[in-house]
Amino acid sequence: MKTFTIAVLLVILCTVLQAADYVRPDFQLRPSLQNIPVRYIKPAQARPDTLVYQFSITPINLLHSYYDYMIGSYNNLPLWVNPDPAYGGYFMTFHGKRTSTGQRRFFYSYIDDNGVIENMTDPPWPMVTEGYPSLAMDDVARKPLYAWHGNYDGDIDPNLEVVFAYDAYLFGAAGLLSDPQIIIDNPITMPPPYNTTVNEFNWPTVQTGPSPITGMRRVYVLARNVYTHSVAPSENVRIAYADYTAQMLESNATLTWSYTTIPLLDAWNHDQSMHRRMAGSFLAGDDGKIYYVGYHTTFDALTDDLVEEPDVDVFVCDNFGEGVWTRITADSRYQGWNPHENFGIGDGYFKFSDEVTPVPDSLLKWKIMNSRNFNAVIDENYNRIHMPALWSMYFTETNDGVLHQYYFPSFHNVKDLVFDINSQQFSIREVYPQAGSAFDNLLWQPWDADGDGMVDEYYNDPNDPNDPLNGTPLMQTTWPFPHWDATLHNDTMMHHYSHLNITQPDQYGNMAMVWQESHRAHCVNILPDQYPWLAPFIDTPEIMISYSPDWGFTWSEPISLNKVETPELAGMKPMWVYPVNQVKGLGGNTQGFEGKLAMLFYDDVDWGSYVLYPPVPVNGEGYVRFMELLFAPVQASDEQTTPHVSFQLQNHPNPFSTNTGISFTMYKSGWADLSIYNVKGQLIKNLCSGLQKKGETTLVWDKTDQAGRAVSGGIYYFRLKAQGRAETKKMLLLK
Repeated sequence: MKTFTIAVLLVILCTVLQAADYVRPDFQLRPSLQNIPVRYIKPAQARPDTLVYQFSITPINLLHSYYDYMIGSYNNLPLWVNPDPAYGGYFMTFHGKRTSTGQRRFFYSYIDDNGVIENMTDPPWPMVTEGYPSLAMDDVARKPLYAWHGNYDGDIDPNLEVVFAYDAYLFGAAGLLSDPQIIIDNPITMPPPYNTTVNEFNWPTVQTGPSPITGMRRVYVLARNVYTHSVAPSENVRIAYADYTAQMLESNATLTWSYTTIPLLDAWNHDQSMHRRMAGSFLAGDDGKIYYVGYHTTFDALTDDLVEEPDVDVFVCDNFGEGVWTRITADSRYQGWNPHENFGIGDGYFKFSDEVTPVPDSLLKWKIMNSRNFNAVIDENYNRIHMPALWSMYFTETNDGVLHQYYFPSFHNVKDLVFDINSQQFSIREVYPQAGSAFDNLLWQPWDADGDGMVDEYYNDPNDPNDPLNGTPLMQTTWPFPHWDATLHNDTMMHHYSHLNITQPDQYGNMAMVWQESHRAHCVNILPDQYPWLAPFIDTPEIMISYSPDWGFTWSEPISLNKVETPELAGMKPMWVYPVNQVKGLGGNTQGFEGKLAMLFYDDVDWGSYVLYPPVPVNGEGYVRFMELLFAPVQASDEQTTPHVSFQLQNHPNPFSTNTGISFTMYKSGWADLSIYNVKGQLIKNLCSGLQKKGETTLVWDKTDQAGRAVSGGIYYFRLKAQGRAETKKMLLLK
């Protein structure tokens, strides 16, 4: 009976997909039943290795659009630097709808170095519904190449075709688009032993690289299967490739295409006993190899039983896509640990689903989750592939003979998964939050931010020894998604909205990682009475940018761009943010700035996606926008840092009746948070939360709360959080 239910559900999902061609969700992850208190952590912008930036091109409007989801392609960047030094600028592509009832169209645009739109249009050919365009800029031929999907063959079936075109781009004139060519004419019949006839390959990714033919280049277009012949989504891929020269592209030549697939992914798509689904990004290297990089999930197809196996995959094909596919796999999991209650001497804090039995350390782990939409890049200098992803904490539990997984939605960590092409080894680099540096043996845990293996801080109410929270580990929570509400679209927000992107290094080693954050919005929407000062962020998605100056060996503390703190984004809700494929490195030659980072994004008039099911909110409307930043890293100091140096935290006078000065000493510049709490542990006022200079700082508390109201006399606590630890002192306010 269960198999029948799954099969019926699959038919329904496939039917829905024909009307809305977004990638559908998988088996639902099970959140832990344990209630983890939401705790506000200001997006840190204060470590000495963060960024200084200014807008070189403020957001400019490209299109008023009524398509409010994933304006570019899946697992690919639709914004590329023009490598032609004579003209510069950026090429980009996106899809959108000019009217609420109109057809979704493929758009392409060219913007010069000064932010002047020189070309922005949809194609001149007859109107058909188009979508999910991809772009690659050939840095040798210096031509942009595009692929997207749409119903181009004129038949009555609902299948969409993958279409290819290119821009002749003669003498700096952009928009000389070739005639569209259908390169994957769906439906596709799979060869033996499968022989399935219902296969539709969409959501294309374009890549370019060298060709085995002297004097030519090769373009690759990978597309993903809409249909699965297992019990749940499992996108196998079809790759088309063709050779060309710049002269061919300038003469509107029709290319000749060949095809390959990844045999193991074909097998996964047809497996009736085990469900495996990969999320992957496609790459073409200068070494004549092509790569499909990502991670997969595994379940028993009949029981939904979780299967624990290596989940990171790199598929490699040599000989310019004409060779044999090989697979290198690894495990993204690493061990967590269960902090104990009662100031470290009680039971483990995290409990099984009975909410009583502590989870043993051996079952508490971290792995890649909720990372459906990402791109990967190749660093040709060091022969490494970089892939951004989210790690989340989970535990496994056997109920009724079935192994289940429970995870913690408020615990996510942004990391860079690095694959060494030569050694075929994987490594993980922390991006945000970081326990120590990006590349060390310290791993961030929500209760152990410095990675020293000890709980940073416990809750303690000295005026109420019977408070049940006394001795509970205090935990940092995170929310690296562009919406605060995980229940959107039938609890699939994290699947649909996860969006992490990374740029390939420029000649100076500059890289950027871009994702989105809604933690402040999450806190104030969940607990408005506890976080009233976050009210301006109640509808605010944030753009997070971390920078690496050294080919991804280290990553800076991120900066946040948002409508509350960034004047250039006032009134905007940036969603589906895509950085350019590569930072434009300046080498420190422009007023001290190191590079330019351009971004394409959707400014959502509402907040949420109307095109997903069920729709959020009641309509979908917004603006496709482009912007560019100049940035420079503020390098970390070489000063010695000892985490156990005292903050010399104190206040004077104490007791006091009108105001008191609270002083502390920082042994290096960095982020610090100083807050006042009452005897119940409730936040009264935040005195600072941001960058503090090295040395002594004194801040004055005038006995008012966050709203400016005078508080009554009594005992209060002031708590300083900095340098990965916390310190608390008591003071007395006289009546």
